[in-house]
Amino acid sequence: MAAPMRQLVRSVIRLSHRNVNVTAAGVSGRSGCCWGTPSCRCFSDDRSTHFGFETVPEEEKAKRVYKVFENVAQKYDVMNDAMSLGIHRLWKDTLLHVMHPQPGARLLDVAGGTGDIAFRFLEYVRSQQERQKRRATRSMQTPSWQDISNNYSTEDEEGPQESRAVVCDINKEMLKVGKQKADSMGISSGLSWVVGDAEELPFDDDQFDIYTIAFGIRNVTHIDQALQEALRVLKPGGRFMCLEFSKVTNPLLARLYDAYSFQMIPVLGEVIAGDWKSYQYLVESIRKFPDQEEFKHMIEDAGFYCVQYLNFTGGVVALHSGFKL
Repeated sequence: MAAPMRQLVRSVIRLSHRNVNVTAAGVSGRSGCCWGTPSCRCFSDDRSTHFGFETVPEEEKAKRVYKVFENVAQKYDVMNDAMSLGIHRLWKDTLLHVMHPQPGARLLDVAGGTGDIAFRFLEYVRSQQERQKRRATRSMQTPSWQDISNNYSTEDEEGPQESRAVVCDINKEMLKVGKQKADSMGISSGLSWVVGDAEELPFDDDQFDIYTIAFGIRNVTHIDQALQEALRVLKPGGRFMCLEFSKVTNPLLARLYDAYSFQMIPVLGEVIAGDWKSYQYLVESIRKFPDQEEFKHMIEDAGFYCVQYLNFTGGVVALHSGFKL
């Protein structure tokens, strides 16, 4: 058993080296191009962007990203645990505690195919409702006639407020996995699944109280356009929240993290999911994403106010948030 595993690891490492060489050759071939300028055509009339460390036409990136997540959908949650050593669960739990949604809130979770944020949102709101009911029960143990009258009139006028979570993802396979998880967990009330592009959301203006995107915005071709869409669909006073890999702030942790990411994660992808290339892209896409301050400025440029970020695990991940006025 050990011999086949060693052979598998050696083949993955050999393929990784070949991929790095091809990428390096592609970069060196750009010496005659206007390096770093967004309008550069690079021997073509098409606008270019990055796909990991590789430069590709913009229209090609979306197709290739779709294929990556189509390939990893069935093993996505298992690989998240393996890649983050399970810490991604704590990051997502912290996102919900910072969000602190109240009953009646409407959530749009973009690139949320497997439902992790939406499930946590609905559970958090349910616990808030139960807490409010307990408080109301305690306060009404010795009510006055006026209290009873006010309570009945309020129930008649407002009725129960239902929170809703809409999971929007461009990838049908990811949504399929999310729906399967929801069925297995018995979650159906207040939950919707929509196929949609973060850069062109299929919703009217001013629809949601909270917009979340967790580990998805770095895969978008035009991040500025996705941010504008987030602003459009939020209600005035609505909150934008983005959980994304970022720049590690501790030098020692940064070296360890880089070594683990580039050497181990593609190997884990091959062993667990049989697809090292997709996970090589995911690692590279993290390195291409703007750091905390740069992304903060991008969110502000999109029109959000009170923008701030919190670093988790020494900056491995950052939670960005802002409000629509």
